[in-house]
Amino acid sequence: MTILDLIDIKKRGEELSGQQISYIVSGFVSGAISDYQMSAFLMAVCLKGMSSRETAELTGAMLRSGDSIDLSRFGSLSVDKHSTGGVGDKTTLIVAPIVSSLGGIVAKMSGRGLGHTGGTVDKLESIKGYKTTLSPEEFYAQVERTGIAVIGQTGNLVPADKKIYALRDATSTVESIPLIASSIMSKKLAAGAMNIVLDVKTGSGAFMKTLEESEALAREMVSIGKAYGRNMAALITDMNAPLGNAVGNSLEVIEAAEVLRGEKAGDLRDICTELSAQMLVLCFGWDEEYAKKRINDEIDSKRAFKQMKRWIAAQGGNEAWLENTALFPKAPITAEFKAEKSGYISCINAEKVGLASFVLGAGREKKDDIIDLSAGIVLRHKTGDYVEKGSTLAVMHTSCDTRLKRAEEYLASAFQIGEAKPQKCELIIKTIR
Repeated sequence: MTILDLIDIKKRGEELSGQQISYIVSGFVSGAISDYQMSAFLMAVCLKGMSSRETAELTGAMLRSGDSIDLSRFGSLSVDKHSTGGVGDKTTLIVAPIVSSLGGIVAKMSGRGLGHTGGTVDKLESIKGYKTTLSPEEFYAQVERTGIAVIGQTGNLVPADKKIYALRDATSTVESIPLIASSIMSKKLAAGAMNIVLDVKTGSGAFMKTLEESEALAREMVSIGKAYGRNMAALITDMNAPLGNAVGNSLEVIEAAEVLRGEKAGDLRDICTELSAQMLVLCFGWDEEYAKKRINDEIDSKRAFKQMKRWIAAQGGNEAWLENTALFPKAPITAEFKAEKSGYISCINAEKVGLASFVLGAGREKKDDIIDLSAGIVLRHKTGDYVEKGSTLAVMHTSCDTRLKRAEEYLASAFQIGEAKPQKCELIIKTIR
């Protein structure tokens, strides 16, 4: 069969065999299958879908296209966490020290931000000296010594995904659950952890806007992970409002340190507690309530914060910046965004806040764009708060005052203020195992 025959099969909505899917992926990576032929195949998948078996086969074919990390030396204790992306999502910075402080092995590869959602690697690079690139020998040695390492993705980890994603981005074939699930899970499987917890965001600031889409994606990814022998759990979490108060790279690191120092409660600590608990349940088989008690003890005693400092120092970062966050470079320009009327904040649209942070300089439009690590937004109020007219709702941080007007426009449409206090939304909507 030729690639044209295989495109035609999928165009008719019929299933492809594992061998046929492998032929497509390997042919595209080698150059035997052209961009325009692969684009036609991806569009057929978008329109006709894939069965769970096909999606698992696609994941496997992508996984086999490059290197994988071998974490077998750590037995059943290696654990990874993946978020589908959100606004103010700095959970890795908090969860990784907590879980590794309690004995889990967190050897993690993270990505950079694109558009209105931030990336963990960018946030870590706002800490002076932090190295996001380690040799394999350095990576394993650090994990064995400290129980934790977080680096950027290596060049040959799932190269098929890099090529396919670039094509999806350019051909309007991003929004397909089989393609999203195989992209995420091929990277998670290649990263080697035996236990994987997925944080699948849903709502205005998430990639998946509806609960139905988010649940379908979560179930698909859990199914794939189990098929490859991994212990899996997925939390569907609300992203209709930004997570925490800070949006922007160094601002989010500062907030993460505040949580681990036990200085900050609220939605960010709550979701990190839930994610950490699921990771520890998979690693050790603990009861969830027992896991949460251990986590809270770890934060309140500052042992988790000490582990954060140990991790950052091991990768060359200046741990003093975590103790004294005033050492982080500050944006030269700050401006307050104020309420135009009194009332209860009924909604803070996460996507609009993310876009405001993006135009202030905290995000990138293309992967090679340079970002301003000090730029972003700090929310002074959250959904449900009562505010007076003229109250400061948010503080904008930037290095260019011409960016403020557009950011203010996004914030003006992000905040909705009404007379009635809104009902509190559940942060954790569903757990899938």
